[in-house]
Amino acid sequence: MAKRDADVHTGYNDLKQVEMFVETAEKMVGQATMQLDPEMLNHAAEAVENARRQLARARQQATGVDGDFLTQCEQKLARAEHQLREAQ
Repeated sequence: MAKRDADVHTGYNDLKQVEMFVETAEKMVGQATMQLDPEMLNHAAEAVENARRQLARARQQATGVDGDFLTQCEQKLARAEHQLREAQ
């Protein structure tokens, strides 16, 4: 049963991972911009880049149903990137 379940790929996990990466990036950017600590800003930039890569992977594997969700994630990530650039 576990082997069979491991072979099933629904895309849900990919979308959940994107959501988690974006949320993490948003939180890290928020903390870094409040502290204005250069190291935290660098870590936040890395989190944003990781989220971008995860989002790009999900876009490649997306079904038509995922488009709105991924667009929302892109918008959130764009806002976080803008906030980070302003702080830097």
